[in-house]
Amino acid sequence: MKRDKFVAALTASTLICGPASSFELLPETINAASLDSISTVATSAARPDDPDPAIVQLQVLLDRAGSSPGVIDGYFGENVSKAVAGFEAMNGLPSDGKLDADVIARLKNNAPVVQSYKIIAEDASGLVQTIPEDYGEKARMDHLGYTSVAEKLSERFHMDIDLIKALNPQASFAVGETISVTMPGPFKAGKVKRIEANRRTAHLYAYGEDGTLLAVYPATIGSSETPAPSGMHEVKGVARMPTYVYNPKINFKQGNNTKVLTIPSGPNGPVGTVWIDLSKPTYGIHGTPEPALIDKAGSHGCVRLANWDVEELAGMVEPGVSVEFVD
Repeated sequence: MKRDKFVAALTASTLICGPASSFELLPETINAASLDSISTVATSAARPDDPDPAIVQLQVLLDRAGSSPGVIDGYFGENVSKAVAGFEAMNGLPSDGKLDADVIARLKNNAPVVQSYKIIAEDASGLVQTIPEDYGEKARMDHLGYTSVAEKLSERFHMDIDLIKALNPQASFAVGETISVTMPGPFKAGKVKRIEANRRTAHLYAYGEDGTLLAVYPATIGSSETPAPSGMHEVKGVARMPTYVYNPKINFKQGNNTKVLTIPSGPNGPVGTVWIDLSKPTYGIHGTPEPALIDKAGSHGCVRLANWDVEELAGMVEPGVSVEFVD
């Protein structure tokens, strides 16, 4: 499929979930849910009050397949409908974003999407009490870590923190406790040759050396106040757990901070767990402390992905990979 037709299909897809499920949100309910229960309705339909077990299953299966739905939360919004279209493109199917029988058959596998996990001591290490909003206060910290075991595990398993709590309503998330988590699977492997950051679809597409679409990620690509660059650029390198240099004269002004500040590293830092540096000075592809806001809140010109998505991408790129910004 040509790129323009693929992009049009992504933009036009409007698949969301039907009425809220009457099933209790239990691991067995999610694992036994039928993707056939997900219906195509108007985008103006009201958001259900509770996560839908079938949507949780769908999000996990899309994540495993390499077409990221973003944060797994049990709701079918634009990021999920575009992930369906991305999965179709990856599998040589018409990219209409519709969850038809062929898509469902290719997505299904025998591994349960929710499994048990026993919390270990390492899960409770490196936590911080709180993350201040002010950059000056951030700069005085040693590390911008997770603020709770629940937050740490929700990111490890690509979950919204509300979903991990809903699945474990009685949990205290203490070491030694066994909880239920989604299992999105290992990171996708491969060698990315070309990246497309598409503003119109708010997605990043990673292509292999033979032109095959290897992975699709929902992305925040700049904003109206601080737009992302245009044209073709290159990956210069990858930094993991990067610090962030805040310079109000070059970047943007945050609060009352007028001096250059070095913000420490950590998953709750301004650029998350990975910085993929671009040949365009001061611009990069990076993570975020708020994965639920991907494609819902603007960035300061860069490409923002969920931490787990940028970590996966970082393992498939090297210096020289082309990055094209398109409308």
